[in-house]
Amino acid sequence: MIRSLAAVFACAAIFAQPVSAEVVATGDSSFVTRDTAVVSADTKAVWLALISPGRWWNSAHTWSGDAANLTLTPQAGGCFCETIPEDPSNDRVTLEGSVEHMRVIQAFPEKVLRMRGGLGPLQSEAATGVLTIVMSEVDEGTLIVWEYAVGGPMRYETPVISRAVDGVMSQQLGGLADLLGRVDAPRARPAEPDADGADSAPEASVEDAIDAMGRGE
Repeated sequence: MIRSLAAVFACAAIFAQPVSAEVVATGDSSFVTRDTAVVSADTKAVWLALISPGRWWNSAHTWSGDAANLTLTPQAGGCFCETIPEDPSNDRVTLEGSVEHMRVIQAFPEKVLRMRGGLGPLQSEAATGVLTIVMSEVDEGTLIVWEYAVGGPMRYETPVISRAVDGVMSQQLGGLADLLGRVDAPRARPAEPDADGADSAPEASVEDAIDAMGRGE
């Protein structure tokens, strides 16, 4: 796992993916990052890939150096965890270890995955974060909105750590989007009149997905 803020910035710059990313709020000891991507897969395929982080998480952001050691149990109380295997090539005895990255607090298949925990350099701080990932159907496939809200005491300047964390979050969503088939930003579906002549509602937008986060949907 990257252990210094400078290394976080360097790695994010090298591997950053062109998803829509932004630090949307900051406070004295809090910040919120939001990243979005559209993929050609349906919500079921997105969900199944999402709960298999070893397929898309960047190995540079693991403690073991290999994303294949990551697991995610998609149920309340489930662990987004990592196994650190024994190293037989080491001259001294190195026993197997493990890391808890986050804990699942909501698992709503094909709709919302919400987890709590401090990722990366935040793990050593008193601050914690809530990662909410929302999936919504759009014409092109699925819109994924990935929001990480962090708050609490930390030994980093908020403007600095928020940008670094947003870069890493963009990188992880980028890996998921690449696996599933990234497409351009969603096009709004033209409203179609219903039987009474009224316009039907368009498909989900980023705003819809964000509203759903607030309602716990």
